[in-house]
Amino acid sequence: MNRPLTHETVSSQATIFRIAARRDIVAPMTDEDLIALALGLPEAAEGSHFGIRDFRVRSKIFMTLPGPDFCVVKLTPDQQQMALATLPQHVAAVPGGWGLKGSTRLLHHGADRETIEALVRQAWRNVAPKSMVLPEG
Repeated sequence: MNRPLTHETVSSQATIFRIAARRDIVAPMTDEDLIALALGLPEAAEGSHFGIRDFRVRSKIFMTLPGPDFCVVKLTPDQQQMALATLPQHVAAVPGGWGLKGSTRLLHHGADRETIEALVRQAWRNVAPKSMVLPEG
């Protein structure tokens, strides 16, 4: 189910566009960095889903780490389309039904940190209760 377009959604999507426009500095992120980023978000916890490492907020998965080459972030279909249009070399829709619902592969080893942080934080926002607030940054 798509969430209504809000100021937060527009702001987050604008951030993705700004990041996509800047390609001058690339600092690759390791799996360990990505895990630290995910676990550094409010109430984030690591778990396992069908033997795949996952990261949750209040029992809802916002990111998985299925293999060494990419992670999967839970975006809305609109956010996914924007990411696919602006970051085609770093993201891909997950094949099948999950991809149609917004699940997006993020090739974190080749993307810059700002892009990765923006997408992981957006995935966290997408599943976190509205009463929880994620500080900007």
